[in-house]
Amino acid sequence: MSLTTIITVNFHQVEVTIDLLKSVAKWYMPSEVEVIVVDNGAHESNEAAFLPYFGNITYIQSEENLGFAGGNNLGIKQAKGDYIFLLNNDTEIPEGCIETLTTELEANENIGLLSPLLLYFDQKDLVQYAGFTPMNYLVARNAYIGQFEKNIGQFNDQTYQTGFCHGAAVICRRADLLRAGLMDETYFLYYEELDWCEKFKRAEKQIWFTGKTYVYHKESISVGKASPLKIYFNTRNRMLFIRKNTGWLNTLLFSVYFTLIACPKAVLKFLLNKQPELAKWTIKGLLWNYTHRKNSKDLGYQIK
Repeated sequence: MSLTTIITVNFHQVEVTIDLLKSVAKWYMPSEVEVIVVDNGAHESNEAAFLPYFGNITYIQSEENLGFAGGNNLGIKQAKGDYIFLLNNDTEIPEGCIETLTTELEANENIGLLSPLLLYFDQKDLVQYAGFTPMNYLVARNAYIGQFEKNIGQFNDQTYQTGFCHGAAVICRRADLLRAGLMDETYFLYYEELDWCEKFKRAEKQIWFTGKTYVYHKESISVGKASPLKIYFNTRNRMLFIRKNTGWLNTLLFSVYFTLIACPKAVLKFLLNKQPELAKWTIKGLLWNYTHRKNSKDLGYQIK
């Protein structure tokens, strides 16, 4: 078995990350798997908390919160594996997960990025992700395949090309990653894995899903309350994704729709719900795109 590097980003969730490490240690030897823990926004080292739980851990502390893309990129730069497996720290893996994923990669050289079936940790018979529909680039919308379906084995033997991978669990060959490039840190939060998929497509690689293995994801079935950070980056990055990945005509048509229809609709909804702060951050997310170049390092939001 070739060496696989698991990269996980911890952000103030030491116990959650330890649970992931325990699930890796249950099935894999240190000679088979390297785990890189990127401790994002950590002012004190948590290395001693993680090291006892697996015999091949590389700990990287970043005092600055680099976001999802920046944290993963730090890990990727130090990875030694032939395969790079990005795993959210709030996931747990079953027996045979890595072997199944790498076997699927090697069976089809066209696969660039591969995500497994995602099941909700708190309701293990409920599907979160079994692929994505293609993107409608005029409105920047797509949808989950299989979400909230009861898992009765309907995806068990299926491996197919899909619109996008899922950032909670995605694997690739090191060689393909070097060709496609790192994640784009301009996004900071949201849309970065979709943009990464576009990079792999431009490198003539495909995005696939397999149901032959799965990962449990501790994300709540309810996406939780909206926050200024969530609203701002979702708004900002939806338009940024289109600017970066489509031509000028599509960008123009999307911008008209987003500026005159989608964002005003969202602002009105927040105002009617007496959430003026969320309305404000919707407008800020939109305006960022009109005042910044698409590769600007200015996030437009104070990250704590």
